[in-house]
Amino acid sequence: MPTTARTRFEANASDVEHLLEIHELLGGTDPGRRSAQLQVLNKSGIVLICAIWEAYCEDLAAEALDFLVQHVSGPDKLPKSLRKRVAKELESDVNKLAVWKLAGSGWQPLLLQRLTDLQDERNRGLNTPKADNIQELFDEALGLADVSATWYWGGMARERARGKLDEYVTLRGDIAHRGTAHGVQRDKVHDFLNHAERLMAKTDAKVNDFLRDECGSSIF
Repeated sequence: MPTTARTRFEANASDVEHLLEIHELLGGTDPGRRSAQLQVLNKSGIVLICAIWEAYCEDLAAEALDFLVQHVSGPDKLPKSLRKRVAKELESDVNKLAVWKLAGSGWQPLLLQRLTDLQDERNRGLNTPKADNIQELFDEALGLADVSATWYWGGMARERARGKLDEYVTLRGDIAHRGTAHGVQRDKVHDFLNHAERLMAKTDAKVNDFLRDECGSSIF
């Protein structure tokens, strides 16, 4: 059974397929230039894929953290890097009684609320779902240091996979915030969707392996 985050990603990706179907219906499949007006569909597709990818990563981080919290026997069994992060945050808390939030089962809601706070902070900081930011998300939320370690496949090296993601996220920013992107072809939408689907599958598997190692149970 796939993660809930993956199921949502795949359902949302069908909206992109619908955009491509509309493009084909209006512009046909024969070779040649299409009306410039159809580019709005291509641009919409790029923006939508980026949003779907970002939502997937945040959903998976939350789903994995909830799974981790439910399957470890206590806070001392959490990933060491995550424990260090939380300890450092509590030490710097102006409320010197913050450490008592960990008493009993208090560590569980603390971790879940912490993820919500991290996501809010990301949104305020206008962080984009580029490779480094996604890696930081999973590191901060779960203690998973290198979620992109398995982002490679035949003909696609890891650094190229990361770079390609960043290029498309940058294109999305040009479209959504500056309106300066020109010549966005239908093939780019296909390519970005395919790339995001590959990254999603690799990320799902990486997180599943991480959870199995940390708490002895797999999320799927």
